[in-house]
Amino acid sequence: MNDITLLLVDDHPVVRDGLRGIFAAAPGFTVLGESSSGVEAVDMTFRLDPDVVLMDLRMPGGNGVDAIAELTRRGARSRVLVLTTFDTDTDTLPAIEAGATGYLLKDAPRDELLAAVRAAADGRAVLSPAVASRLLSAVRGPAVPADGTLSGREREVLSLVARGTSNREIAAKLFISEATVKTHLTHIYGKLGVKDRAAAVAAGYDRGILGSP
Repeated sequence: MNDITLLLVDDHPVVRDGLRGIFAAAPGFTVLGESSSGVEAVDMTFRLDPDVVLMDLRMPGGNGVDAIAELTRRGARSRVLVLTTFDTDTDTLPAIEAGATGYLLKDAPRDELLAAVRAAADGRAVLSPAVASRLLSAVRGPAVPADGTLSGREREVLSLVARGTSNREIAAKLFISEATVKTHLTHIYGKLGVKDRAAAVAAGYDRGILGSP
């Protein structure tokens, strides 16, 4: 199996060095390059074609959100995983709306970071529980059912989604078809008043369905 390739984007050399060390010590990862600004990151992404771009948000010379939006607009293959110290609504929502696959905080444990990069490389949504509840109010639909009660199977599906599990993997774990998984997700979205996986996970944490963030 080929290594997951990465581009590290952060304006602090010490942070980039630390991240490079983490991935160098873990099997299955290759860092292709580093960038200190959003504008440079866009150019490097198309030149190096990494599987995952680990993107900081606030940088001189072009911020992360603008870079994510540009990569999305130009149809970059690379998935963008935000890794930042900022968890305010003004940071999280624009990054997700711009096209980021996930959002983690820099205090995330090493194993959580590695798992998040693997999930992002597979195209799975990654949302830190610490960020999920903050993101909820902005991303969920206006009409939320009074109870939003999920069935036992729907709770199982949502729990697996929260772990970054793909539809195919959920189907295999629960011994159901992918079509059935998609049906469960449609029902979950409707009951929780949300439109996508990230928002469903956020709602799950907010309502205690998935435990406390």
